[in-house]
Amino acid sequence: MRRWIILPLVFVAPLAVFAAMIGADRLFGAPGRGFDYVVKVRLPAADGVVGLPPVEGPQDASRPLVVIDAGHGGKDPGAGTGTLKEKDVTLALARALRDELLQRGGIRVALTRGDDRFLVLGERSSIARRLGADLFISIHADSTGDNAAAQGASVYTLSDKGTSEAASRFAARENAADVINGVDLGGTTTSVSSILVDLSQRESLARSQQFANLILREGAGRIPFREKSEQSAAFAVLKAPDIASVLFETGYISNADDAARLSSPQGRQALAQVTAKAIEAYFARLRASGARAAQGLEY
Repeated sequence: MRRWIILPLVFVAPLAVFAAMIGADRLFGAPGRGFDYVVKVRLPAADGVVGLPPVEGPQDASRPLVVIDAGHGGKDPGAGTGTLKEKDVTLALARALRDELLQRGGIRVALTRGDDRFLVLGERSSIARRLGADLFISIHADSTGDNAAAQGASVYTLSDKGTSEAASRFAARENAADVINGVDLGGTTTSVSSILVDLSQRESLARSQQFANLILREGAGRIPFREKSEQSAAFAVLKAPDIASVLFETGYISNADDAARLSSPQGRQALAQVTAKAIEAYFARLRASGARAAQGLEY
């Protein structure tokens, strides 16, 4: 009988001792032991995950709202030559246009990014749609390392194929900005819909083309244009289905003359004034068209 009593004790006793040690450690151990070892750290928000930007200008929701998108940013520098990076050029141009519109008054303005941060393409048009924008302008500055003679600005609207092979290549390169370090960041937003799938998109495209031509008209003689007519390409950033949208490729930072123009206060001011005048003319036409429609003069 003693053997049957001793054998269980051989196995039970060590377990009891171990349990007692754990209990003593929990009760009398130093801080940081037992369940108290967990340390909570507040992690920063993921890069590019931002809320809606502030809307500046008249505090009147009936006034038109323009959303200005400075292309690239953060981990995506865009085109570049030496220390001059597209993300910095576009941000300076976007700020200059915002300031010009605010100084003129009557139009509300928001920037998709007001600093050096990364946004995927879908987030840019999504910001405009969530704010209820009336007009979306994406500002860029291209670079061609193999052709330093390429010079001048171009204005693009949305198209399935694009008006030229060069435009298609440019669009493909810009759309690839959603692929960072081999990871496809596209599809993180539901705001980008199919190209021209309904009447709303066709109307938005017509208005986009109208605005693009106004930029060309107002800029004639003030800024050099590489293309004298509105261009079209399949830019992902222009695919908001219900907002007039253009991509303003303001010049080539790989060209010495364009780089100097885009980097100077005078050059930025000229672009801002041209674009602001085109914006004012665009909304003036919309108001006139609406007034005629209200009087039954348009069908």
